[in-house]
Amino acid sequence: MTDLTDLTLAEARDGLTKGDFTSLEITEAYIKAIGTARPLNAFISETPEKAVEMAKASDARRRKGETGALEGVPLGIKDLFCTEGVLTTAASHILDGFHPPYESTVTRNLWDAGAVMLGKLNLDEFAMGSSNENSYYGPAVNPWAPEGDNRRYVPGGSSGGSAAAVSSHIVVAATGTDTGGSIRQPAAFTGIVGVKPTYGRCSRFGIVAFASSLDQAGPMARTVRDAAIMLKSMAGFDPKDSTSVDAAVPDFEAALDQDVRGLKIGIPAEYRVDGMPEEIGQLWARGEEMLRDAGAEIVPISLPHTKYALPTYYIVAPAEASSNLARYDGMRYGLRVPGEDLLDTYERTRAEGFGNEVQRRVMIGTYVLSAGYYDAYYRKAQQVRTLILRDFEQAFGKVDAILTPTTPTPSFAEGEKTGDPISMYLNDVFTVPASMAGLPGASVPVGLSKDGMPLGLQILSPAFDEMTLFRVAGALEQRAGYDARPSKWWVK
Repeated sequence: MTDLTDLTLAEARDGLTKGDFTSLEITEAYIKAIGTARPLNAFISETPEKAVEMAKASDARRRKGETGALEGVPLGIKDLFCTEGVLTTAASHILDGFHPPYESTVTRNLWDAGAVMLGKLNLDEFAMGSSNENSYYGPAVNPWAPEGDNRRYVPGGSSGGSAAAVSSHIVVAATGTDTGGSIRQPAAFTGIVGVKPTYGRCSRFGIVAFASSLDQAGPMARTVRDAAIMLKSMAGFDPKDSTSVDAAVPDFEAALDQDVRGLKIGIPAEYRVDGMPEEIGQLWARGEEMLRDAGAEIVPISLPHTKYALPTYYIVAPAEASSNLARYDGMRYGLRVPGEDLLDTYERTRAEGFGNEVQRRVMIGTYVLSAGYYDAYYRKAQQVRTLILRDFEQAFGKVDAILTPTTPTPSFAEGEKTGDPISMYLNDVFTVPASMAGLPGASVPVGLSKDGMPLGLQILSPAFDEMTLFRVAGALEQRAGYDARPSKWWVK
């Protein structure tokens, strides 16, 4: 029998449907694979007993003819999603021991579709980071590294554990969240597909909040088809989330039956940033050529306010984070560090409970929201955000989708950028603009760097037009023929 961990989500789904294997068999294969991959530190909590219990229940449902869209498929869950009765940490010390009494809507949707949970995956603390080095539980490790280089490379962030787990084949697919690129950037760093849907497409209920006007859940998978299948089950209107949009959820997988002949693909001039490595520019040109060969028309476009997106993001996101994280004071749940009085308890709890990056962003956010500075920073940032959205609206009047690099560089070694926050923030320079505009985006692996590290290209489409997003992503994937895999150095 084929190694069950080599199957894509679509292949696993179809094999389960045909009775080639059971959910228990594929789940146990993944539990065994997880046991060999602990050097990757992809999981914060493994839940093998729960996985076996869910797999047995799935097999029982199948015997009765009751099957969902993901019936029996084992998944990993980013530890930012609340899971009823299962430790949920957001990779932060301050949520020590938190077992939510409720389920997030996205994970509830996945379980209702028949999926099985293998455990909770590592991330940057409260999703704040671009390398997964900010986790209280230690950094997740990229399964990829240049040949002959013994350093550990970052899987990107914040969904680094999800990316590492999918890339190393220790989960079929995983959930991620994307605030400024936290699905797309780690997908590019690890050679997998990551999709951030339109803001409002997936419910945020039960997802630990970072920046509420930007956070959005999405799938991370090994193929575009897998991501399309998974998003269909994750998405949908939720009355518990006031920003959830009551829009029909299409069959995203059906988009892959269409080609891209006649579509216009925009190439924004402003994404050619100073200092971008030559190999990133060459990859982008190859992507243009692939889509042109597939029948699309390449159209130069301009997004003139792109250069303001990153600094604007680092005003809006910390401002919302400082407000959201005010609830963690040691009184209701999680860590409590006793002090001499109530105020001292608050201060000690937050000082010990939050890591350096979270404290940095809370201070930035508190500053830009403070009296006397609100208009100068936060209000001005929101006005610029409107201009960024307007750029995209005008561009989508001329083109059907936009093609850009996902990241300005390949993955880098642990510790290489930790002392330079600005350099770290620049990792998101290509992903942040779409987040500010609430648009869907996907990263597709297209090739390897000169050092043998994965590189991805990003596709953007109009709001709630994920069908075009998947259509273009599928064509790019097919033309690229990317089938590289990391060597299993972690298996001794």
